[in-house]
Amino acid sequence: MSEYLEKEGRGRVSLPEIFLTFTKIGITGFGGGMAVVALVERVCVKEKRWISAEEFMHGLAFGQLLGPFSLNVCTFTGNYLRGVWGGIIAAFGFVFPSFLMVSFLSWLYFAYNRLPQLQAALRGTNPVIIGLIAVVAIDMGSRQIRSVNAALLAAVSFFASTVLRLNAAIILLAAVLWALSSAICRRRNC
Repeated sequence: MSEYLEKEGRGRVSLPEIFLTFTKIGITGFGGGMAVVALVERVCVKEKRWISAEEFMHGLAFGQLLGPFSLNVCTFTGNYLRGVWGGIIAAFGFVFPSFLMVSFLSWLYFAYNRLPQLQAALRGTNPVIIGLIAVVAIDMGSRQIRSVNAALLAAVSFFASTVLRLNAAIILLAAVLWALSSAICRRRNC
Protein backbone atom coordinates (compact mmCIF):
# COMPACT_ATOMS: atom_id res chain seq x y z
CA MET A 1 0.00 0.00 0.00
CA SER A 2 1.22 3.49 -0.73
CA GLU A 3 2.60 5.57 2.12
CA TYR A 4 0.24 8.40 1.17
CA LEU A 5 -2.86 6.23 1.61
CA GLU A 6 -1.51 4.97 4.94
CA LYS A 7 -0.93 8.56 6.09
CA GLU A 8 -4.45 9.49 4.97
CA GLY A 9 -5.80 6.53 6.98
CA ARG A 10 -7.26 4.89 3.86
CA GLY A 11 -7.12 1.25 2.91
CA ARG A 12 -5.72 -0.43 -0.13
CA VAL A 13 -7.35 0.45 -3.47
CA SER A 14 -8.83 -2.59 -5.20
CA LEU A 15 -7.80 -3.60 -8.72
CA PRO A 16 -11.41 -3.37 -9.99
CA GLU A 17 -11.63 0.20 -8.61
CA ILE A 18 -8.39 1.10 -10.39
CA PHE A 19 -9.72 -0.43 -13.62
CA LEU A 20 -13.07 1.36 -13.43
CA THR A 21 -11.49 4.70 -12.54
CA PHE A 22 -9.00 4.61 -15.40
CA THR A 23 -11.62 3.32 -17.82
CA LYS A 24 -13.77 6.34 -16.91
CA ILE A 25 -10.73 8.58 -17.44
CA GLY A 26 -10.11 6.88 -20.78
CA ILE A 27 -13.71 7.46 -21.84
CA THR A 28 -13.94 11.08 -20.70
CA GLY A 29 -10.33 12.19 -21.26
CA PHE A 30 -10.54 14.29 -24.39
CA GLY A 31 -7.90 16.69 -25.61
CA GLY A 32 -4.70 14.68 -25.64
CA GLY A 33 -1.80 14.44 -23.23
CA MET A 34 -2.05 17.40 -20.86
CA ALA A 35 -5.84 17.44 -20.85
CA VAL A 36 -5.84 13.77 -19.79
CA VAL A 37 -3.10 14.41 -17.23
CA ALA A 38 -5.28 17.18 -15.77
CA LEU A 39 -8.17 14.73 -15.49
CA VAL A 40 -5.98 12.06 -13.87
CA GLU A 41 -4.69 14.64 -11.40
CA ARG A 42 -8.20 15.86 -10.56
CA VAL A 43 -9.54 12.35 -10.01
CA CYS A 44 -6.56 10.61 -8.36
CA VAL A 45 -5.03 13.51 -6.39
CA LYS A 46 -7.92 15.83 -5.54
CA GLU A 47 -11.06 13.68 -5.52
CA LYS A 48 -9.95 10.20 -4.49
CA ARG A 49 -6.76 11.32 -2.71
CA TRP A 50 -4.98 8.18 -3.86
CA ILE A 51 -1.65 9.89 -4.46
CA SER A 52 -0.11 13.12 -3.22
CA ALA A 53 0.39 16.07 -5.55
CA GLU A 54 4.15 15.71 -5.13
CA GLU A 55 4.14 12.00 -6.03
CA PHE A 56 1.89 12.77 -9.00
CA MET A 57 4.38 15.38 -10.22
CA HIS A 58 7.14 12.77 -9.97
CA GLY A 59 5.03 10.43 -12.10
CA LEU A 60 4.45 13.24 -14.58
CA ALA A 61 8.21 13.85 -14.77
CA PHE A 62 8.90 10.15 -15.36
CA GLY A 63 6.08 10.00 -17.89
CA GLN A 64 7.79 12.63 -20.03
CA LEU A 65 10.77 10.37 -20.67
CA LEU A 66 9.26 7.66 -22.87
CA GLY A 67 6.22 7.33 -25.08
CA PRO A 68 2.78 8.83 -24.51
CA PHE A 69 3.01 10.58 -21.17
CA SER A 70 -0.70 10.49 -20.34
CA LEU A 71 -0.58 6.68 -20.52
CA ASN A 72 2.65 6.72 -18.53
CA VAL A 73 1.05 8.83 -15.78
CA CYS A 74 -1.86 6.39 -15.55
CA THR A 75 0.55 3.44 -15.41
CA PHE A 76 2.68 5.19 -12.76
CA THR A 77 -0.38 5.92 -10.62
CA GLY A 78 -1.69 2.34 -10.89
CA ASN A 79 1.76 0.99 -10.07
CA TYR A 80 2.01 3.36 -7.10
CA LEU A 81 -1.30 2.05 -5.78
CA ARG A 82 -0.95 -1.70 -6.38
CA GLY A 83 2.41 -2.53 -7.94
CA VAL A 84 2.90 -4.02 -11.38
CA TRP A 85 -0.65 -5.37 -11.66
CA GLY A 86 -2.07 -2.01 -10.68
CA GLY A 87 0.01 -0.37 -13.41
CA ILE A 88 -1.07 -2.90 -16.03
CA ILE A 89 -4.74 -2.63 -15.11
CA ALA A 90 -4.66 1.18 -15.01
CA ALA A 91 -2.95 1.26 -18.43
CA PHE A 92 -5.41 -1.22 -19.96
CA GLY A 93 -8.41 0.54 -18.42
CA PHE A 94 -7.17 3.85 -19.83
CA VAL A 95 -6.29 2.62 -23.33
CA PHE A 96 -9.15 0.23 -24.11
CA PRO A 97 -11.98 2.81 -24.36
CA SER A 98 -9.75 5.06 -26.48
CA PHE A 99 -8.95 2.17 -28.79
CA LEU A 100 -12.65 1.47 -29.29
CA MET A 101 -13.59 5.14 -29.74
CA VAL A 102 -10.72 5.94 -32.12
CA SER A 103 -11.53 2.86 -34.19
CA PHE A 104 -15.16 3.97 -34.49
CA LEU A 105 -14.31 7.64 -35.06
CA SER A 106 -11.73 6.73 -37.72
CA TRP A 107 -14.37 4.80 -39.61
CA LEU A 108 -16.81 7.70 -39.17
CA TYR A 109 -14.25 10.27 -40.28
CA PHE A 110 -13.24 8.43 -43.43
CA ALA A 111 -16.88 7.79 -44.28
CA TYR A 112 -18.03 11.40 -43.72
CA ASN A 113 -14.91 13.62 -43.70
CA ARG A 114 -16.20 15.82 -46.51
CA LEU A 115 -19.14 17.15 -44.46
CA PRO A 116 -18.60 20.83 -43.53
CA GLN A 117 -20.33 20.28 -40.18
CA LEU A 118 -17.75 17.67 -39.18
CA GLN A 119 -14.85 19.87 -40.27
CA ALA A 120 -16.27 22.81 -38.29
CA ALA A 121 -16.75 20.64 -35.19
CA LEU A 122 -13.16 19.44 -35.33
CA ARG A 123 -11.82 22.99 -35.72
CA GLY A 124 -13.94 24.11 -32.76
CA THR A 125 -12.26 21.69 -30.36
CA ASN A 126 -8.78 23.19 -30.76
CA PRO A 127 -9.31 26.30 -28.57
CA VAL A 128 -10.93 24.15 -25.87
CA ILE A 129 -7.91 21.85 -25.75
CA ILE A 130 -5.52 24.80 -25.53
CA GLY A 131 -7.61 26.22 -22.68
CA LEU A 132 -7.49 22.91 -20.79
CA ILE A 133 -3.72 22.75 -21.15
CA ALA A 134 -3.37 26.34 -19.89
CA VAL A 135 -5.53 25.59 -16.83
CA VAL A 136 -3.39 22.55 -15.97
CA ALA A 137 -0.15 24.50 -16.39
CA ILE A 138 -1.36 27.35 -14.18
CA ASP A 139 -2.77 24.99 -11.53
CA MET A 140 0.32 22.79 -11.31
CA GLY A 141 2.65 25.77 -11.58
CA SER A 142 1.01 27.68 -8.76
CA ARG A 143 1.45 24.71 -6.44
CA GLN A 144 4.99 23.77 -7.45
CA ILE A 145 6.72 27.09 -8.10
CA ARG A 146 7.25 28.51 -4.62
CA SER A 147 10.75 29.94 -4.78
CA VAL A 148 12.90 32.09 -7.01
CA ASN A 149 14.96 29.04 -7.99
CA ALA A 150 11.83 27.09 -8.97
CA ALA A 151 10.55 30.04 -11.03
CA LEU A 152 13.94 30.38 -12.73
CA LEU A 153 14.04 26.67 -13.49
CA ALA A 154 10.50 26.79 -14.93
CA ALA A 155 11.36 29.81 -17.11
CA VAL A 156 14.57 28.22 -18.40
CA SER A 157 12.74 24.96 -19.11
CA PHE A 158 10.00 26.82 -20.97
CA PHE A 159 12.62 28.70 -23.02
CA ALA A 160 14.57 25.50 -23.77
CA SER A 161 11.40 23.74 -24.89
CA THR A 162 9.76 26.50 -26.94
CA VAL A 163 12.66 28.52 -28.34
CA LEU A 164 15.49 25.97 -28.47
CA ARG A 165 13.09 23.09 -29.13
CA LEU A 166 15.03 20.72 -26.89
CA ASN A 167 13.64 17.26 -26.16
CA ALA A 168 11.81 16.91 -22.82
CA ALA A 169 14.22 14.15 -21.72
CA ILE A 170 17.20 16.48 -22.17
CA ILE A 171 15.44 19.26 -20.23
CA LEU A 172 14.55 16.85 -17.39
CA LEU A 173 18.10 15.47 -17.26
CA ALA A 174 19.50 19.02 -17.11
CA ALA A 175 17.02 19.89 -14.31
CA VAL A 176 18.05 16.82 -12.30
CA LEU A 177 21.74 17.63 -12.72
CA TRP A 178 21.07 21.26 -11.73
CA ALA A 179 19.16 20.14 -8.62
CA LEU A 180 21.93 17.73 -7.63
CA SER A 181 24.65 20.34 -8.09
CA SER A 182 22.60 22.85 -6.08
CA ALA A 183 22.16 20.34 -3.25
CA ILE A 184 25.89 19.53 -3.23
CA CYS A 185 26.74 23.23 -3.26
CA ARG A 186 24.41 23.87 -0.30
CA ARG A 187 26.04 21.07 1.68
CA ARG A 188 29.50 22.47 1.00
CA ASN A 189 28.36 26.06 1.62
CA CYS A 190 29.46 27.22 -1.84
